[in-house]
Amino acid sequence: MTSDDTARTGPYAALFRHVLSRLEPEQAHRLTMRALAGAHGLPGGPHLLRTLFGTPDPMRDARPSRRILGTEHRSPLGLAAGFDKDGEAPLALLDLGFGHVEVGTVTAKAQPGNPRPRSFRLVEDRALINRMGFNNHGAQALARRLAKARRTERGQRATIGVNIGKSKITALEDAAEDYRFSARLLAPYASYLAINVSSPNTPGLRDLQSVEMLRPVLEAVVEEAQDARVRLRREVPVLVKIAPDLHDEDVRAVAELAVEVGLAGVIAANTTIARPSSLRTRPETIARIGAGGLSGPMLAERSLQVLHLLRATLPADAVIISCGGVATAQDVRDRLAAGADLVQGYTAMIYEGPAWPGRLAREVGPLG
Repeated sequence: MTSDDTARTGPYAALFRHVLSRLEPEQAHRLTMRALAGAHGLPGGPHLLRTLFGTPDPMRDARPSRRILGTEHRSPLGLAAGFDKDGEAPLALLDLGFGHVEVGTVTAKAQPGNPRPRSFRLVEDRALINRMGFNNHGAQALARRLAKARRTERGQRATIGVNIGKSKITALEDAAEDYRFSARLLAPYASYLAINVSSPNTPGLRDLQSVEMLRPVLEAVVEEAQDARVRLRREVPVLVKIAPDLHDEDVRAVAELAVEVGLAGVIAANTTIARPSSLRTRPETIARIGAGGLSGPMLAERSLQVLHLLRATLPADAVIISCGGVATAQDVRDRLAAGADLVQGYTAMIYEGPAWPGRLAREVGPLG
């Protein structure tokens, strides 16, 4: 029996089947976040989480590491943005076995997001559709939470990326200043900043992926990162997160612009607006769900294609974080072999449970 077989027949599989799957997805996620944050906050909670999920103590971890984006990484697998939008439990998530955690997407202004329901499971496909709409408490609230986490010894060592997006009420022509505001507030607490211009759930946002509209956004965030470097005496790398739905020539154009304006690299890719014919979920169910970004194993092929395009276009020292369709240790190995520096997952943990990141990290082995 493989580790994937065990995951699908073990205790979490039973919990998912009999409890979590009967809850509305957003409610189940909310309960999960509260449980993680609560467990981590208990005396001995971090040690308990690491013991339960077989994760090394970061203070005593002797595994070889590789320095990427200015911090040491012992595992290539990180958690993609969207799971911990408001930075409520990044250290707890790291204790599950992720090598890094990307919080957000957060916007300059707090916003409720789209009307519910806005998150849907495609269980037969082990996939999700969401149209959350950047629901979050705003950049100032996230800055306060991250400042608190960074005051601890564990928090100072943690690799926590911060994903920033455009506030819904901000006009596209004012997007650069909106991103600048968030970058200025959050750079002091971010291991790196990720510019999200690729969510399908904020009207007009993906228009910012055109080179003409993207340039001022990237330049604004890079300027804030450079100012932060002077104040903090450390680098704050900046990356841009793109959609899998871009045409190949647009992927290359964004990559070339990223190099021109001084970004550290690219995160590829976000959720897709496509609905592949390979989906097992009944077409009428998918039609009833409606609009939203699709994530899950069916993104793997396009994500790998985009990774190959980026690696062929970007200079060797540019960082690529590959995400989309990552579910197994072999998926992680494939991304690394194709030129990714780091790999991210999200949807698989919904179906595999909290033991998933630690299990994959052990199977893949260290980066060093």
